[in-house]
Amino acid sequence: MDFSPAELEQYAGYHIRRLQQIAVAVFIEDTQPWNVTPVQYAALSAVLRRPGIDQRTLARLIGFDASTIGSVIDRLQARGLMTRSSSPKDRRVRLLHATPEGRQLLEDAEPAVLRAQERMLDPLPADKRAQFMELLVFLTRENDRLARAASSAGLACPDKAI
Repeated sequence: MDFSPAELEQYAGYHIRRLQQIAVAVFIEDTQPWNVTPVQYAALSAVLRRPGIDQRTLARLIGFDASTIGSVIDRLQARGLMTRSSSPKDRRVRLLHATPEGRQLLEDAEPAVLRAQERMLDPLPADKRAQFMELLVFLTRENDRLARAASSAGLACPDKAI
């Protein structure tokens, strides 16, 4: 009974989880006037870029669980930021569109979202930020198949050897 687990601080996963918690907190703080979560923002942004996308494809695109994306869309729809309609080809498929109010929210909130991204990277020296992002994208892309909600976003990573 001499077993003693390693300190959490030695695990990459611990720091990744903590960084994700920090990222959400900073995002929420900076976007407070728009009352939008990171997942809601990602969903609305993806729908604006791909009008008429279906719910399942949206879930894959943003790396979110397909079984719970409906509740995210419900909240956006209730706020008048997104609409949902049946596909003329398959009534079971729900097609999504951002409303003018949804587009306006994204436009108005974007400076705050960009500021949140800068705040998250601010502790890094300026010359290390691009390298950090490159490594982060690389790890995410290479490990995406392991996720419970894999993404189909095709994250771009510069063609540098890592």
